Amino acid sequence: MQRTEGIKRAQFLAGMASAGLAAAALPAGPARARQGGLRHRGVVYTVGEGETPGTAFSAARMREDIRVIRDELYADTVDVTGDGVERLTATAAEAAERGLRVWLQPTLGDAPERDILDHLAETGRFAERLRRQGAAVDLSVGCEFWLFVPGIVPGDTVLDRIRNLLDGTLDPVEMQRRLDRFTAKAAAVGRSVFGGRLSYAAAQEDRVDWGLFDIVGIDYYSYFPHRADHVKELSRFLRWGKPLAITEFGTCAYVGAPRTAGMGWDVVDYDKEPEEIKGDLVRSERTQADWLLRLLDVFCSMGLYAAMAFEFVTPDAPHRPGDPRHDLDMASYAVTKTLKDRPDDPASDWHWEPKEAFHALARRYRSARTVCRHTH
Repeated sequence: MQRTEGIKRAQFLAGMASAGLAAAALPAGPARARQGGLRHRGVVYTVGEGETPGTAFSAARMREDIRVIRDELYADTVDVTGDGVERLTATAAEAAERGLRVWLQPTLGDAPERDILDHLAETGRFAERLRRQGAAVDLSVGCEFWLFVPGIVPGDTVLDRIRNLLDGTLDPVEMQRRLDRFTAKAAAVGRSVFGGRLSYAAAQEDRVDWGLFDIVGIDYYSYFPHRADHVKELSRFLRWGKPLAITEFGTCAYVGAPRTAGMGWDVVDYDKEPEEIKGDLVRSERTQADWLLRLLDVFCSMGLYAAMAFEFVTPDAPHRPGDPRHDLDMASYAVTKTLKDRPDDPASDWHWEPKEAFHALARRYRSARTVCRHTH
């Protein structure tokens, strides 16, 4: 999940649903699940330029974060995602060096198609070098192409594309044809440079030809009051007879956040200066932690290939203790909270502190090294 020019992925998903574009394309056949618990447990680690000078990418900070992911969060997998080949490869190399399984997912967006594919190819070549050196690596060719790749939905920017989608100024059949075409191109590029398992991170409503990939990847943000409903929904994706990876899951740190599904962060007024929380939300780290554990129980009971909690840190959504109106961390899915030394200074240094969700994941991931907990 990413925010680009004030547009949330969830808003685009809502538009797709209203336009009748979102549906799962699945073959007939019985659902199959691996027995014995969740195979890989991880967290999403996003790299990028940063929105301010103070949150720019730092190799030293990244290295320490990867150490924490292994030694304190007890994850065995890190989903390295974002853009910038140097940032992606440096982070993937650090994770591999520390013995973590790497799920490498370049997500360059709002760029010409050729640039996106070149970015994928260069990242994929590095993934192949890591794999040949003995590292455990899976390559994802990208994330939700209809949102981030120009030319699938009309519009030069994400903002233009969401407006065109919500206004109905597009041909749904043509949109799906373009999406299928680009997905096939990306899969072909991935195959040409990478000899390991290939995947793609789709929204759960997307139509995808999973025959192109070795692993089905789903960004999962559904809300159901009963776990059986989660199992029923996710079982659709097992009908391909391929491993299922949950490439994102989680929620935000306020009361009621899980019920918003993928729209948990749509509670920030980005037109205000400074940005502020809409309404009178009640911060609740316990809500976030409990929801993560609940979903992990579902994934574990189904014997899925992997699940990556979204996400480790969100530097550009700082926590402001005692100032709930400007506590942007409430609208963040991160399992850590960012604290700035000087809250109003874009160049300010910052650090993160663990939320309750971090500690909950760490306990579960540590215990899962030897046994997977099933909750019935």
